[in-house]
Amino acid sequence: MDLEKHPQKPVAPAEPASGIRASDADRDRIADILREALALGRLDAEEHSERIDAVYRAKTLGELEPIVKDLPPTPTTPGSGASPHLYGPDDDSEPADNMVAIFSSSTRKGRWRVGRRTNAFALFGNIEIDLTEAIFGQRTTVINATAIFGSIEVRVPENITLHGGGTGIFGNFEVRRLESTQRDAPIVIVNGHSVFASIEAKPKRGKFIADLNRRLRKHLGH
Repeated sequence: MDLEKHPQKPVAPAEPASGIRASDADRDRIADILREALALGRLDAEEHSERIDAVYRAKTLGELEPIVKDLPPTPTTPGSGASPHLYGPDDDSEPADNMVAIFSSSTRKGRWRVGRRTNAFALFGNIEIDLTEAIFGQRTTVINATAIFGSIEVRVPENITLHGGGTGIFGNFEVRRLESTQRDAPIVIVNGHSVFASIEAKPKRGKFIADLNRRLRKHLGH
């Protein structure tokens, strides 16, 4: 065959792994390494807090890996770490749950299945999201909150992990941080902005997810 008449097409370079979008499972893996480092004294509380914030801001694997480059991986001994079968499979196509309150109020509480993402918007209104009795079908739940001349309140059990960040312009944005001692406990992230308004996320005193593993297995049919 005459190669000059049939030149080979150049092969497109493979996309570096560092540019791949990070999944919730990827972020959970990095967060587990940070929790182990905090428990063993490799990180102090302030360093751990800063790195955890960076984990949940990261969009790609390339942004995640440097966060733990100076730490050993979390041991994968039997019974340690998160148990994937306790939660349903990650499904990025699942639509977000929307809550809107305009000159009104909206409340979600009691026994209900919380989705992966919830968008809450309050304009001259009030929204209450009570997760103390909710069923978590996934490990990481993200709540995006926007309040303008209104308020949004998020209440969670005391034994889950709670993080978040946002801004308050002539208003209040407060997330009472929690770090669960259970590696397979749900993670709730509250992000948002308030303008002449209030957004608050904190634990509800005396409310716990009891027998976490048993409840999740029962809900998922295991």
